[in-house]
Amino acid sequence: MTAWHSESGARVVLGVTGGIAAYKAVTIARQLVTAGHSVTVVPTHSALKFVGAPTWEAISRRPVEVDVFDGVSEVTHVALGQQADLVIVAPATAHFLAQYAGGQAPDLLHTTLLATTAPVLVAPAMHTEMWQHPATAANLETLRSRGVHFVGPDSGRLTGDDEGPGRLADPLEIVQRGLALLGDRPLSGKKVLISAGGTREPLDAVRYIGNRSSGAMGVALAVAARDRGAEVTLVHAPLEVSLPTGVECVAAPTAKEMHREMTGRAGGANWVLMAAAVADYTPRNAFSTKAHKDDLGDVYSPELVQNPDIAAELGKMLRDDQLLVTFSAETLSDDEELIHRARSKGEAKGADVVVANRVGPTLGFGETETAVWIIQRSGAPVLSTGSKTAVAGHLIDVLLNH
Repeated sequence: MTAWHSESGARVVLGVTGGIAAYKAVTIARQLVTAGHSVTVVPTHSALKFVGAPTWEAISRRPVEVDVFDGVSEVTHVALGQQADLVIVAPATAHFLAQYAGGQAPDLLHTTLLATTAPVLVAPAMHTEMWQHPATAANLETLRSRGVHFVGPDSGRLTGDDEGPGRLADPLEIVQRGLALLGDRPLSGKKVLISAGGTREPLDAVRYIGNRSSGAMGVALAVAARDRGAEVTLVHAPLEVSLPTGVECVAAPTAKEMHREMTGRAGGANWVLMAAAVADYTPRNAFSTKAHKDDLGDVYSPELVQNPDIAAELGKMLRDDQLLVTFSAETLSDDEELIHRARSKGEAKGADVVVANRVGPTLGFGETETAVWIIQRSGAPVLSTGSKTAVAGHLIDVLLNH
């Protein structure tokens, strides 16, 4: 083992196990190195059947460590773990999880994990049936109880024609989650207010006017800000995703309630992010009970009145030292037109940053993948694509440099 020094960045062990997603770990290694961190790749022998040692050494610029019997005099089998600031395992197979949970040490990766006191982030990847097997679930629970952190897996296309949960998380998301564990908390002491989800405007006691927003982007933003040290308040309409932990969550199902909560809390926030899809109109008179079609007739035309523009009101009330981020969802296919419309809307509302996202059948609302343009008052728009978690992390990092 060669001496492991890092002038400024962290010392990261990247463990790679023998799954088809091993090739994606090349991107993880490259991003870590580009960010200024020193990376030692520790592949299992099975992993080397997917990606060879020369690739890992070229990307990491360090020798690959594989065998516990290499560098015996330097006690490599424990030295890597002792010196590491962070350990990431991606992809992590079902076999690896079983051995890790059992405390086994069959190879250098496992001895490194047993020797380290650094944070450990594991990114599972396997077929759906293996991921959902009770044995895998038990191994995950065991490892979580020992303080191991997990990211993913995502749902999507797997090997062959299979599709479902078990796909490796986005490499950028893995890097972001890993670096968050290092204690780099640039938002420490800051308060971030975020809205999420799609409001529901009641027609009667049962029906409502709504939209297709799942709230996934707003929740991802809350997690990204939380992981960077912020005190986060999430004001949410109904969601199709789970509420995040470590965040104050405030329910606001309707536009009226969203307006009250956001304007009432914005004064104490450093950043305000309006990611919710708020209804532009609401019924003037909603029925207090279920309305029956026999009473409504063949044509039902409820009178709609305009809701307050929450983002515009926030733009007027926030101070110069506060940051306002608004979102503009459009179905436009032309990027220039999309950016122009979003920029115009942002300027009219007094936003510091506008996020323009294209929505459609396979993108945006209700989808796991997204593509957005991050538009600041000056400078060229920045395109961000990938999972909503990855894009949310990218957006928060852009805002940190705003």
